[in-house]
Amino acid sequence: MGTTKQNDKNTITVRENGHFSYHIFLEKSFKELADRLSELEIQERRVCVVTDTNVAPLYLDEIRTCLQTCCRQAEEYIIPAGESHKTLDTVRGLYEHLILKGFDRQDVLVALGGGVVGDLTGFAAATYLRGIRFIQIPTTLLSQIDSSIGGKTGVDFDSYKNMVGAFHQPSLVYINISVLSTLPEEQFASGMGELLKSGLIRDADFYEWTIEHMEEIEERDKNTLRHMVEQCCQIKRAVVEKDPQEKGERAILNFGHTVGHAIEKLKNFELLHGQCVSLGMVAAAYISWKRGYLDEDEFYEIRDMNVGFGLPITFDGLKSEDIVAATKKDKKMNAGRIKFILLKKIGKAYIDQEVTEEEMLEAVNSINSAMIEEPQGSPIYKGTN
Repeated sequence: MGTTKQNDKNTITVRENGHFSYHIFLEKSFKELADRLSELEIQERRVCVVTDTNVAPLYLDEIRTCLQTCCRQAEEYIIPAGESHKTLDTVRGLYEHLILKGFDRQDVLVALGGGVVGDLTGFAAATYLRGIRFIQIPTTLLSQIDSSIGGKTGVDFDSYKNMVGAFHQPSLVYINISVLSTLPEEQFASGMGELLKSGLIRDADFYEWTIEHMEEIEERDKNTLRHMVEQCCQIKRAVVEKDPQEKGERAILNFGHTVGHAIEKLKNFELLHGQCVSLGMVAAAYISWKRGYLDEDEFYEIRDMNVGFGLPITFDGLKSEDIVAATKKDKKMNAGRIKFILLKKIGKAYIDQEVTEEEMLEAVNSINSAMIEEPQGSPIYKGTN
């Protein structure tokens, strides 16, 4: 394992504590999957593909056929699509399937799908028989650039986002860029929320590149998609290598997530994760502006770029006070204080544990459509309810 040539332009290598951990493969189809999997020495192992009811009709047959050439036996387990099924009950069903099929510690799970499938499968792999290997095959933009990388796994508990989980690194991440060409518009836009986050927290040049290539991105030009996915993977790789278990700098990846998760929960997951992150980013950028780190033009550019990529910048139907209260139940709390991610400038995020309730309430009011008096000539997008 870990033998792929380091100059392979389609390969990103992730390390942990300076040692090889796994490869991220960027490909244009699933044709190379069998060869990539051969490095994991699964010829005598059984593999269970976990996918959902949306993805199974699209890609399961092709993945099953591929696996049958490079493993002893290929099984499948299909879960209902949607965040509402990212629960311990769904994991329980998967455990039972694996037990009845006699899966042992040397066998492997494959997560074929978006972030829900990846997070849930990774958590099952981390906990079944105290840990077995798993492979990520992400099929949404959001999962390709974010959730499939870094080893965070988990499920929701009583609607609290990712409250139960574990760090468990994948053995391999295989990204087929071509699946993005048929991704539904709303799912693609959701991924753009995490993509914009990547540039804002770590790479101002990439953020500007994203703005400059808005037309090509919207047209889903293959070369443009390939470049932006690779850049996001490189950004996340660099962060998680320094802090694999989020004891410090890795928390900057949560930019937009504190308020975003609260809205996601209170909206009963009616909004997609990336849509909620975009709302949270606008709120966090608002605080950064009011503190003098961003100027007014920068704040409005951040806000209005969400509009350009089909993302909401306001919400309806919730009280700002309820959102602020919900942030206090977030898993990112530290000794009773919220670890809020702000921007010192575009491309440089930092962790702040001194954001006051008043600051947060003002920021949430700035994205609450019931509270907004919009400046003339500044566009607004109220999103979906």
